[in-house]
Amino acid sequence: TTVAMATLVPPSTTVPPAAGSKSPAVESEKVDYLNLPCPIPYEEIHREALMSLKPELFEGLRFDFTKGLNQRFSLSHSVFMGPTELPTQSTDIVKIPTAHYEFGANFIDPKMMLIGRVLTDGRVNARVKCDLSENLSLKANGQLTGEPHMSHGMVNFDYKGKDYKTQFQLGNGALFGASYIQSVSPHL
Repeated sequence: TTVAMATLVPPSTTVPPAAGSKSPAVESEKVDYLNLPCPIPYEEIHREALMSLKPELFEGLRFDFTKGLNQRFSLSHSVFMGPTELPTQSTDIVKIPTAHYEFGANFIDPKMMLIGRVLTDGRVNARVKCDLSENLSLKANGQLTGEPHMSHGMVNFDYKGKDYKTQFQLGNGALFGASYIQSVSPHL
């Protein structure tokens, strides 16, 4: 005796769509343009792209240590030993062995962040981020060096709107900048 193949296959559990109804994939959601999310800052998009396309690769040894002293204050130590590449006029790469030590102090509060670093070559780096209001923040960074014309500073003012962000930059050496980023859809 032979058994028909149709009796061995279980019945289908899907229900065919009713006539005249649209499938959920075809229906488009209406976008409420008055309630779009605030986009991420332009500099974050740039930073993420750089991290993906140019990862931080180094040759040598690197050691970072951070010790929290209390909820808001911490100290950091960083040691780097390895070659530094120097540009030449030819296609050859010149590598010079170097070693650096960096000491840092961090103060982090919900409305303010202060970060300072001192390097063995005499450079001093400082960064400040301060929320002036719920929508307006100030960011500043600077570097002092013993070399002439190598010290620099920059100040950013960031304003966050309901569905946009804008930034103004001022820096020494006639650096001026502005950026504006706007949400145009819930996902873009």
